[in-house]
Amino acid sequence: MKVCYSRILCQERIREVRAMTIREEIEQLKKEKNAVILAHYYVRPEVQEIADYVGDSFYLSKVAVGLKEKTIVFCGVSFMGESAKILNPEKTVLMPDMAADCPMAHMASAETIEKIRSEYDDLAVVCYINSTAELKRHSDVCVTSSNAVKIVKALPNKNIFFIPDRNLAHYIAELVPEKNFIYNEGFCIVHEYMEVEEIQEAKAAHPEAEVLSHPECPAKVLELSDFVGSTSEIIAQAGKSDAKEFIICTESGVLYELQKRNPEKKFYFTETTPICRNMKKVTLEKVLHVLKTGENEVVVDDKLREESKKPLERMLELAK
Repeated sequence: MKVCYSRILCQERIREVRAMTIREEIEQLKKEKNAVILAHYYVRPEVQEIADYVGDSFYLSKVAVGLKEKTIVFCGVSFMGESAKILNPEKTVLMPDMAADCPMAHMASAETIEKIRSEYDDLAVVCYINSTAELKRHSDVCVTSSNAVKIVKALPNKNIFFIPDRNLAHYIAELVPEKNFIYNEGFCIVHEYMEVEEIQEAKAAHPEAEVLSHPECPAKVLELSDFVGSTSEIIAQAGKSDAKEFIICTESGVLYELQKRNPEKKFYFTETTPICRNMKKVTLEKVLHVLKTGENEVVVDDKLREESKKPLERMLELAK
């Protein structure tokens, strides 16, 4: 079959021009609407590129507090937009795609929390920020993967019910052995299915590479790792390390920031590339659409907002 390369190049150029036009429109609308764009490391590279702030959940939760702009466009999944609205009730928070959701955020229940509270004295319910506002309202404090150890150590309670992610809970429990952990059975559908065999194959193919993993991965993956940390900590480690090659065991969207900061280094993923389909639902076209129309506004009723704000604010205070 004969391939017309000139036609392919022409089509690619058209896409580039269109993307540039979209970016220009977004920049103009940001000024007109007094808007700011926040993006998680896992969204598409072109979305990270147009964002005003890019980071992991903890960084974005801190940034969301005190922004001067009236409108926040949150390029991430639903719990992130909820948290931004809870912390900024006076602002308009828009989600480019309301269907971009985190399955793990729903993997616990108020009924389970109340059951555990009835069974244990001196208990703190510690809620990973990757959770719904409904779960947060029943919790004592929120945490992220980057501040969980610090916050759990600071809690006076002996017993810790950690929701919703069991893998992160087990990782934190090893680092804070003085606490008694009760485990929930939630998990991240991307990190949970990282295959040990594929990591071993990647290590065999790149024997000089360091393995950097997110603590949402199962313990058997972390055992193969040279470093375990949050997304921002993985990025920082890649920059600090003397190694020139890395096997990255977290969502592939982080590659954009890794390459931007370390153009001279090489980064590899497992054969089955870890992709969060929900994060990838966020596109430039959708960002432009919500800026134009004001659609997809996050709404949190006053009672839920007040009750779910308390564990978020306690997290920000304890993590200082």
